[in-house]
Amino acid sequence: MPETTSTADLDLDAIQVRETGVGLFQVEIQARGARFLADEPVGFGGMGSGPDPYDLLAAALGACTTMTLRLYARRKAWPLEEVSVRVSHARDSLTARDAFNREITVTGALDEAQRVRLGEIADRCPVHQTLARGADVVTRFVAPAALGENGGTGLHMRHMSEACEQG
Repeated sequence: MPETTSTADLDLDAIQVRETGVGLFQVEIQARGARFLADEPVGFGGMGSGPDPYDLLAAALGACTTMTLRLYARRKAWPLEEVSVRVSHARDSLTARDAFNREITVTGALDEAQRVRLGEIADRCPVHQTLARGADVVTRFVAPAALGENGGTGLHMRHMSEACEQG
């Protein structure tokens, strides 16, 4: 039986996505007080007013990788000056396996062993592990009054910290 996150963790870390009523696909995303738009490109019937869902998934991988490397280097007191991650997504068909290509650039007076170790740590970032493992998605319909806003629990930060402690 797969390990699951408690309903409390899911509710506290929930991201709210609602249609804006503008265009066919535009949605507003609210995540811990930040608000931004997602949309489909104009060529696919959207307005191009924000990243598409796969852009957001690739961004999650890049952000998590960057943050995890920064946290690890800081804990080790390594001279990491800057981390930059470029992620692209591809899939040949709806039933084909997805591929995320991640290019990591680090600057600083790091030796080769440190760079190799950072590559290993990149594969331990929580979003990378989620994508590599796959995930269970539980869907249920709820009454409109049950939808709400909240502040989050820092679940990602806890998982990222655990990834760094394993090394």
